[in-house]
Amino acid sequence: MHRTKRLILISLLSAISFVLMFIKFPLPFLPPYLTIDFSDIPALLALFTVGPVGAILVEGIKNLLNFLMTPGDPVGPAANFLAGTSFIITVYLIAGRQLKHRLVPAFIAATLAMAVVMSILNYFVLLPLYGMIMNLEDIAANLKVIVSAGIIPFNIIKGLLLSLIFMLLSKPLLPILKNRF
Repeated sequence: MHRTKRLILISLLSAISFVLMFIKFPLPFLPPYLTIDFSDIPALLALFTVGPVGAILVEGIKNLLNFLMTPGDPVGPAANFLAGTSFIITVYLIAGRQLKHRLVPAFIAATLAMAVVMSILNYFVLLPLYGMIMNLEDIAANLKVIVSAGIIPFNIIKGLLLSLIFMLLSKPLLPILKNRF
């Protein structure tokens, strides 16, 4: 019964995460394809209720559903999965399941880790692949500018916003989820 409840929670959080992907907004000073959404919040809730595997499953299911909805853009869901997973794994490695004492340092480290991981992946893999798929030669010529002026600030802002929202929501939501699941 406990395993079934865990699967139900992962499914519910994945569905919520998928819906949250549609509520997104660009930042005015960054490229318009970099949009902020809060679809990683359910994965963070999964991290502290069912563990890191459940959180990664939430990220994977959300991005698989997103890819099935927009199959013309495989790079976006892959980038979102890698960003969310790098954030979640870093939070787990530093905070574990102890929310009270290690959460702020875990979120700071996770924000920095996500910025570094996504900068490297965008520079060497994701942006060149996106440029190839969309037939945009300008991307390959401007990788340094795109990463330094777009990708790094975007991931830092996204990590800080995710951290703040999760800290506001975790106090009322986590006890309810832990009691029911």
